[in-house]
This record gives sequence, C-alpha cells and structure tokens, in this order.
Amino acid sequence: MKTRTLLVFGSATLLASVFCGVILTRPVERAPAKPVDESNMFSFVHSLEGTNAPDLTVDADDALVVNAELRHMFDYYLSAGSETSLDIIRAKIEAELDRTLKPHAAAEAKRLLGRYLEYRNAVMEMQKNPQSPPDGISPIRARLLAIQQTRARFFTPKEVEAMFGFDDAHDMDAVARLEISQDKSLTPEQRKAKLLALDAAMSPALREAKEAPLKVAKMEENALKMRADGASEDDIYRMRAKVFSPEAAARLADLDRQVSDWNKRIATYQADRKSVLDNATLSDPDRQAAIQQLRDAHFSSDEQRRLAAYE
Repeated sequence: MKTRTLLVFGSATLLASVFCGVILTRPVERAPAKPVDESNMFSFVHSLEGTNAPDLTVDADDALVVNAELRHMFDYYLSAGSETSLDIIRAKIEAELDRTLKPHAAAEAKRLLGRYLEYRNAVMEMQKNPQSPPDGISPIRARLLAIQQTRARFFTPKEVEAMFGFDDAHDMDAVARLEISQDKSLTPEQRKAKLLALDAAMSPALREAKEAPLKVAKMEENALKMRADGASEDDIYRMRAKVFSPEAAARLADLDRQVSDWNKRIATYQADRKSVLDNATLSDPDRQAAIQQLRDAHFSSDEQRRLAAYE
C-alpha cells in the first residue's frame, strides 16, 4: 500500500517538499502487528484507502513511546471527520491500538487519545471566542500561547514536549522571524543581528528540518545534471545514499518511478484527448463521453481530480 502522501510533480524544488516529508524520516521501531483481515482493510472511509497510518513506537519492554507520531496517528484517522462520525473514528483508532500494541501500551495510548480529543474540543471552543492579545504581543503569538496554555490542562509537561515540542519550537521560531521582518523600528543591521541570533538558538533537530528542503533540492539538481551527463539510475542511487542513507535513496528511486509513470500516463492521455477533440464526427456529448473513458482508463478517481491542470 502507498503512504498518504500528496505527490507534487514538477521541478526539483517542488519535489523536495515531498521528499522532506517522507524520505528523510529516520526509521523507528514498529509495534508488532497482529494479523489483518485483508477483506476488511478498506472498509473504514474511502479517503484513506490505499494509505498507511503513521507507525507507533514501543521500547524494548513493549511499552508505548509517547512522541509526535502518536499524535500524527490520531490525526490521520481524525482527518476522516467529514466522512463519518467521531464515535466511529474513535472506535477505529482504539481498534488499531489494540491490534498493533500490547495491552498495557494500548491502554496508555487510549488514555492519551481521550485527552487529545478533549484538548481538540477545547481549542475549537477557544477559537470561537478569540480574545484580544495583550499589548506588545502579536495576534499570531498570542494564539500560539493560548493553545499551549490550553494544552497544559490536558497533558503533563513531559507529554507536551514529546507530542508537541518540535512543532511548538518550529512555530515559535517562525513567529519570531515574522515579527522581526515586520518591526519597522529595526535598522537592516539590527534585523540581521536578530535573525542571526535566532539561527544560533535553533536546536539541531530544528536546524536540520529547516535545512532539509534546500539540501534535498540541491541533491535533486545534481541528479538531473548527472542524468543529463549520462549517469545510470544506479549512479543516482549511490549519490543519494551517500548524501542521506540507502533507505532514503531507495524511497527516492521509488518516487522517481512514480513520477515517471505519471508523466507517461499524462502524455498518453493528452495525445489521445487531442485526437478525440480533433474528431469532427463526434457530437459534443459523445466527445465528452470519450474523454471520460480515457480518464477512467488511465487514472484513478483521486488522480482525475488533478487532471484539470493538464487539460
């Protein structure tokens, strides 16, 4: 099955935004899975068909490791809120926790799920009645601080750091940079100094995340140049493995194949569609029916939603 990833086809820079989300992720220890009823795998909601929930992490004693991936797993299923009820979604999450975790780990994950749902409700209620920010605090910063204060009502400091710490650091860094850029009282030299101070204060993880898109884009530019110079796909793989890891190189190669397949199908569809449009013997209804047959022959229903950009 494919992961729940939106593929963006185009320049190396656009591809880099995809790669950084799914290629540069370090491998984690997966909770052992129980047997799955293959006949019932896709019966939850249509939008999640053919996708995988984020993996959960356990320690050597099969205890749950609380981290951001646990929250991402909750959000993965909660994204189906427009297709089914919250009660059904919660039951599905709890069933998955029972399927993939030992009983004590599943119980802990269910406890955190309950707290997470309460927290989400509290944030939604807070957003219905926004408060004016205190003097000297930007509306965006005030909103982030309010969310963090709300979080503290439902999770321990350790849980907050594990589940939200990285995102909080990323968001507060972004807000600080925005505030500096909008502060008209600063001279260019002062603005530069403040931005350099933010750079110096970044954690290694945040720095790596910010630099990753540029690093991947540069690597993909090198890959394009290597192909133009006659390099083989094996040469490309070795270059990528050296920059990142063999696992990342393999994922990039797989994404290359997906992009190539997409581009070939698009080219075939465009040529066939032009032939249909140029056929003067067809009535408008017949022409539209023929084009829809081409779409159905080459693309899934989800893929057809992207075809407008190519027509």
